[in-house]
Amino acid sequence: MSRTARDIFSLQGRVAVITGGGGELCGCMAEALAARGVKVAVLDINPENAQARVAAIEKAGGEANAFACNVLEEGELAEVSSRVAAAWGAADILINGAGGNNPKGSTSAEFLESEQLDNPEVTSFLDLQLEGFRSTFDLNFLGTFLPTKVFCRGMIEKGAGSILNMASMSAITPLTKVGAYSAAKAAVANFTRWLSVHLSHTGVRVNALAPGFFMTEQLRFLHIDQKTGELTPRARQVMEHTPLGRYGDPQDLIGAVIWLLSDASAFVTGVVLPIDGGFSAYSI
Repeated sequence: MSRTARDIFSLQGRVAVITGGGGELCGCMAEALAARGVKVAVLDINPENAQARVAAIEKAGGEANAFACNVLEEGELAEVSSRVAAAWGAADILINGAGGNNPKGSTSAEFLESEQLDNPEVTSFLDLQLEGFRSTFDLNFLGTFLPTKVFCRGMIEKGAGSILNMASMSAITPLTKVGAYSAAKAAVANFTRWLSVHLSHTGVRVNALAPGFFMTEQLRFLHIDQKTGELTPRARQVMEHTPLGRYGDPQDLIGAVIWLLSDASAFVTGVVLPIDGGFSAYSI
């Protein structure tokens, strides 16, 4: 008997682990999954943010637990995995949402001019410090690798599971200035494809989202002039290169998340899906 659309999109009763779950984008995912009957483990390095998201889920009638966790500490991840398994069983879903950019891994200008080499007011590629570059790369790439290594074991043992990584449209078309971030997200995209093949015989699927510009609080600080309330010059560039002509809203991710985590995408693995208003498709 064929299954209905409602059946194949159902996530009822599954267990999800979401790193960076206290943030805006992954917090929205956590609430959306909980509303569909998923038991959600919200992991965040900031325990207050994780607790706040769990409180919102519980207020809406969902089931969730908060875990303070550094995704770069394998021991902490293993402890959380044991606690999740004791409460609900091994995870069926992993969303690797922890990430971000460190200004110390970014340049101050799009282009380096040779006469700027010794200008203290210009940060070029040659001025980037290993510490800043490494912290950005490690958070985004190793912060995906380590949780996957810890939580996929239970999925493999069950013979089913879905891993969703957070790449970026910067992994497809590198953004100027943010060299470390772009390199790290490109690594996440490549790792997603590699791991999808490696795990393909185990019943575990691996995919990634490549979000474009979403108007989170962090982006609002960077793209909105704090004095005038107008878009900054870089923000205007972004809008000029976004065919749909607006910033993304966290809710814009939910349809793709449900599709990629559910049986509706049972034959989909190794995909890096842009959700960017057409930014990565646009050229002139």
